[in-house]
Amino acid sequence: MKILIIVIHPDSEKSVINKRWIEELEKSPEKYTVHDLYDIYPDEKIDVLKEQKLIESYDKIVFQFPFYWFSSPPLLKKWFDEVLLHGWAYGSKSGYKAGGKKMTLAVTAGIDEEGYSNSGKYKYTMNELFRPYELTFDYIKAEYKEPFVYYGIENDPSREWIERSVPMYLEFLDSI
Repeated sequence: MKILIIVIHPDSEKSVINKRWIEELEKSPEKYTVHDLYDIYPDEKIDVLKEQKLIESYDKIVFQFPFYWFSSPPLLKKWFDEVLLHGWAYGSKSGYKAGGKKMTLAVTAGIDEEGYSNSGKYKYTMNELFRPYELTFDYIKAEYKEPFVYYGIENDPSREWIERSVPMYLEFLDSI
C-alpha cells in the first residue's frame, strides 16, 4: 500500500532538505504520493471533502515539515482544524474515518539533537514537543508511530549532510 506524504512547507522551492526529500519520493510514485499543501492551496482555502477522501484512501500517512517556532508551519494547524471534523474524524458512530490509520511526522530541525533535550538549549525533547500531534492522532483513533527527525541543518547545510538524510528517511518510511 502506498504512503501518503503530506508536505507542509511554505516555500518548498527554497527549501534545502525538504525539497530533496520530495525529489526522492517522486522517483517512486508506486510507493509514495506526495501531497504538498502549500502548493495545492496557495490561498490556504482547503478543499475539506477532497482532503478527507484522500485520507480515507491511505492506511499510512506522514506529515513532513520543517520544525520552527516549536511547531509546524501554520497551514498544518489550519488543515487539522478544517479537515478533522466532528462526525468525520471523531465524535459519532459514523466518525473516526482516520481510525486505525498509521500516522506520523517527518521533521527537519535546525539545531543538533542535543539542543532538544532536558539539558539542552530548548529544555524539551522532540517527543515532548510532539505531544499535541500524538494527542491529535490518538483523539481521532489513528495509530501514532514514532516520528522521524533529522537534526542539524544550521550546523551543516552541506550537500553531503543533506544526501545522508535521504536513505535514512526512506528506511523510516519503509518501516511504518
